[in-house]
Amino acid sequence: MFNIDEIYTVSDFLSLCNKTIENNIPTCWLQGEISNLSRPASGHWYFSLKDSRGQIRCALFRLNQRNIKFNPENGMEVLVRAAPTLYEARGDFQLIIQHVEPVGVGNLNLAFEQLKNKLKKEGLFDTIHKKSLPKEPKTIGVISSSNGAVIRDIVKVLHRRYPFAEVLLFDSMVQGEGSAERLATAVQMADESNRCDVLIIARGGGSLEDLWAFNEEVLARAIFMVKTPLISAVGHETDTTIADFVSDVRAPTPSAAAMMATPDRLELLSNTDKLYLQLRQFSKQKLTLYKHQINQLKIRIPTPSKQLYLFSQQLDYFTSRLSHQTKTIVGLNQGKLTTLFEQLKQHSPIASIQHKKEINVLSKQQLTQQIYHLVGQNNSTLHALSERLEQSINALVESQKNKLSSCIIGLNHLSPLNTLSRGYSITSTDNNQVLLSKNTVKIGSSITTQLADGKIYSKVSKIENN
Repeated sequence: MFNIDEIYTVSDFLSLCNKTIENNIPTCWLQGEISNLSRPASGHWYFSLKDSRGQIRCALFRLNQRNIKFNPENGMEVLVRAAPTLYEARGDFQLIIQHVEPVGVGNLNLAFEQLKNKLKKEGLFDTIHKKSLPKEPKTIGVISSSNGAVIRDIVKVLHRRYPFAEVLLFDSMVQGEGSAERLATAVQMADESNRCDVLIIARGGGSLEDLWAFNEEVLARAIFMVKTPLISAVGHETDTTIADFVSDVRAPTPSAAAMMATPDRLELLSNTDKLYLQLRQFSKQKLTLYKHQINQLKIRIPTPSKQLYLFSQQLDYFTSRLSHQTKTIVGLNQGKLTTLFEQLKQHSPIASIQHKKEINVLSKQQLTQQIYHLVGQNNSTLHALSERLEQSINALVESQKNKLSSCIIGLNHLSPLNTLSRGYSITSTDNNQVLLSKNTVKIGSSITTQLADGKIYSKVSKIENN
């Protein structure tokens, strides 16, 4: 027989075991290799911790992951601090992980190397993406804390070295939780302001933990996306951050960053002096050359004023000849035009056409009388005579048409309109007298210009000699 008091349900027994484990096995450190790692949508991590002779299930809840900077992977040797417990729903013995760090290298160091390798494979460190710094920046943006000594050091160096540039501070946390996101936002704001020619992201020295914000992926990607050249000046010369690799230029210290971003005022003044001396030397050489050329010209032309007077006199002579010849040619053409115009009047076809019309009327009347006479004499011949009459009339009309066409062609040859169509014009005064000389008109007189396609009525406002 057995004692009924010693019989447990499964759930009671598992609860007893869980209490016994939790009350008797303290939180402890274990070392082993990660295997069967899974990351469900809940954000918790589940894996097995094993060595050569055994393994145990582990659970790392999301809230305990805040201080873990590296990315656990299968096969990684780790050191964990864990509390043993029993998962009563399945009866599985497991460890609740409170902290984990890699064996042989620190948590932050491993995270640094992992992110560095990841971004390097993506090409964020490639030199092809590096932008050149401006030679003479007008505005320098500084991403740093307004409370630190960094901004004062940068302003001091800039004031001494290059006081011409304006300094804009984009204040941000540089240490602690959320500082990486704040720095990334400040970098983005500085770039999108479009006011800065170069940016400096800076902070003073410190431990790896103090500088960790500059090793976060969110800041690295923000630096990579900026269009403004950016200098990274984080910590001391021996400190290296992910921000240094992504930036266009790395400076060992914030003060060195200020020197990299600007030219030296003394060096600029020295270069200015050199350029001034070169300009003076060049000017002297040019003056010497011009003097030599002037002397050569003096030898070739001993009295340039006399030559100028001679050329001026020749110019006046040729101008006078040209004006006289122009007047002569114009007068000749005007005379020819007047003659042609008078001839055209004499050969006007109007009288001839009128005479021809009268002859035609008389001819028609005579023919009509003859027809009536013939009709009265012999009605039988009426039809024949009508046909002859029509033929005679047609022949006479055709003959007169041909004569009229010949007259029109001859008139067209003699017409001044042909002359006008070639670009000539006839200018006459208000009393229809052809204008042959400027002396026949006065300022204010009305003149009429006959062109090929019409007339232009003008008033004289100015008279010049040719």
